Amino acid sequence: MLEEIIEKIKEYKLFAGLALAGLLLAGFFLVRGSGEPAPEKQVSALAQEVIQSSASSDQIDRTEQSEVRDSESSSELTVDVKGEVKHPGVYQLKAGSRIYDAIQKAGGMTAEADSKSVNLAQKLADEAVVYVTKIGEGGADVTAGTAEASSQAAASRSAQSDLINLNTATEAELQTITGIGQKRAQDIIAYRESNGGFKSVDDLKNVSGIGDKTLEKLKEYVTVD
Repeated sequence: MLEEIIEKIKEYKLFAGLALAGLLLAGFFLVRGSGEPAPEKQVSALAQEVIQSSASSDQIDRTEQSEVRDSESSSELTVDVKGEVKHPGVYQLKAGSRIYDAIQKAGGMTAEADSKSVNLAQKLADEAVVYVTKIGEGGADVTAGTAEASSQAAASRSAQSDLINLNTATEAELQTITGIGQKRAQDIIAYRESNGGFKSVDDLKNVSGIGDKTLEKLKEYVTVD
């Protein structure tokens, strides 16, 4: 709606400028036809000034329109909602929105969703991923991946692979994996420290709350040395 209004104002200014230039030229020819000396240079210069003014105004309007779009973009978040929600997908939310807002935007949780460990009050960042698991998969985990966490994760990944190393990943890096929330990331690190690291990815089954189904989903994201 705002862009349409700006476009109409721009059109009005352009037409008004051209109309004024036309009137000036018409006046010039009328004066010339009456036999009186015609200030040709003055009329021509004034007409050119009107046209340039209209063009300058149009450029200013374009700049203002671009600034409005940038402002609107910075006030929105784009999040990916997955798992046990009624309508999984990518949604746009207002800045400052929380996980609860993202789940509601996706139609709410399904009857099979486990909401016991979901932190509905957690704030979201742009490019976040919210993942809700089924009952029986070790609790519902919500992954709120941020651009900062993703950047940290990238630093620990192998040049030959995008997999996250279970033996070196930080809590923030683990949370960038779909299906791993804060609590589960802490449990993985606790197991790693207590057992001298992971010998294989299958060792994840020894972490509280991770069963066979969850393990299969996590295998495509992790590795060990």
